[in-house]
This record gives sequence, C-alpha cells and structure tokens, in this order.
Amino acid sequence: MIEPIDEYCVQQLKEYDGKNLVSVTKEGLELPEDEEEKKKLEELKNKFENLCKIMKDILDKKIEKVTVSNRLVASPCCIVTSTYGWTANMERIMKSQALRDSSTMGYMTAKKHLEINPLHPIIETLREKAEADKNDKAVKDLVILLYETALLSSGFTLEDPQTHANRIYRMIKLGLGIDDDDSAVEDLIQPADEEMPVLEGDDDTSRMEEVD
Repeated sequence: MIEPIDEYCVQQLKEYDGKNLVSVTKEGLELPEDEEEKKKLEELKNKFENLCKIMKDILDKKIEKVTVSNRLVASPCCIVTSTYGWTANMERIMKSQALRDSSTMGYMTAKKHLEINPLHPIIETLREKAEADKNDKAVKDLVILLYETALLSSGFTLEDPQTHANRIYRMIKLGLGIDDDDSAVEDLIQPADEEMPVLEGDDDTSRMEEVD
C-alpha cells in the first residue's frame, strides 16, 4: 500500500475471492501448526513467562502486554496492534491530520503489544540476565532499546528520538569499554560559563554610548 486511501479501503475489505483478509501486523495471527509445534510453543511460553512479566513492568503503559511469538524468525521482537487498533501506517496518517481528535489518538495509540522471539539469542540472553537480577539497569536499558527499535522496524515513530539516541550511545560506550564518568571528551569541550573574549572596538563603542 503506497497511498493513504489504501489504509482506509483495506480496513473495510474483509474478504476477497472467498478468503478472509488478515493483517499480519495485528494480534491473533494464526499460522498452521501441528501438535508437536503447538506443544513446543506452550513450553516456550512457560519458559519465558517471567521475562514477559519483567518486560511489561519495565515498559509499563507503553504497551498492553508482552507475549511469546510464533511469527518471528530473524527478528528478536516486533510490535503488533490489537485487532481494532491502528496499524503503524494508520497511526502516521492520523498524526499528520491537523484537526485530529487528541482523545482518540491517546486511546488508539496505546493498543500496542510486544511479541518476543524465544528462539533468538538476544531474547534468550536477556532472559538469563533478567533471572539473575531483574533490577539490573542494563536489563532495563536493553528492554527499552529493544522496544524502541521494534517500534521503528514495525513502522511506528518515536516520541523522543533524542532519548533513544542517547541510549544507543550508552550501549556503544559499554561495548567499547568506556566508563560513563570518562572525562576525556569533556575536557575537549569549552565550559559554558567561560568568559567570552573581548571583541575589538568594544572600547570605542562604550565611549560613543557615553557621548550619547
């Protein structure tokens, strides 16, 4: 879909050629599974149940719930919307409306769910770290960073891009082994309260003001 009107049309187009149309970006997507796959998914849900609760507590009102997904393959997580919530494309369209209803915006944009991929190494390592210490600041940063990255990859926009950028910078510093209190870079920055140099001609200007 490349035109804004397409989003409105697809919402009303429920069936085509005898087949129901389902959005893969919304919850409730059912993929064909055999009994063995269903059993394995239930085991994974039980294994990651605690991590889902921790992630929900960290993200709080940003999402409605965190669930284990069976739709993901290469990505660690993704953002989906509820059955009657706005898709990412629809949310962008509504945000661009000058006369939009702010009360509806707040209600509809809150209908987001985070789905995690239990087979991805990032999620598995995060589960181990969270079980070791759920209050670890690194766990909180990683969860929020995963959520914000999932927002972008799922087509949504960030409310505060600068905070997201700062969080990425902290992770880069951590990967490079740089301490947060490292002042090597700060020494290169001129202090804000340092006196500005006197410009040439200031004395002449002062004398002219006295004459006036």
